[in-house]
Amino acid sequence: MELILKSDVPNLGFKDDLVSVKNGYGRNYLIPQGLAVLATPSSKKVLAENIKQREFKEKKEIDEANKLAKKLAKLEIKIGAKSGTGGKLFGSISNSDLNSELSNSGFDFDKKIIKIQGGTVKRLGNYNATLRLHRNVIHELSFEVVKSED
Repeated sequence: MELILKSDVPNLGFKDDLVSVKNGYGRNYLIPQGLAVLATPSSKKVLAENIKQREFKEKKEIDEANKLAKKLAKLEIKIGAKSGTGGKLFGSISNSDLNSELSNSGFDFDKKIIKIQGGTVKRLGNYNATLRLHRNVIHELSFEVVKSED
């Protein structure tokens, strides 16, 4: 079933994306919740026109996201965590911990746009995360988990 998303749906797509989903998911969840509409030929034409009109405005947003990505590339992030023998952490480091560390550095993001590769971090070392700054701009961020002094 082809649908046009009316709002961002996690793990599926962004607003105005054309997506293919299973019939039950579309009929029983996306359409009744108002998250999507059926992709008929006429609605596809309307969508194409809307995207064409929005491209100019979106170009400015993409440029701002690219500038932010350049600033983030210069940033070196170290997260301190308590650890035991062998570098195993007491607890774990998640995207909310990384988000709070970015906030301390002066960058304010929603924690939903941050995805740590492999889920959560449970050992000391270097790791990567992706930040989705815009639907077309995804920034790869590396960070290090170090043993805290206390």
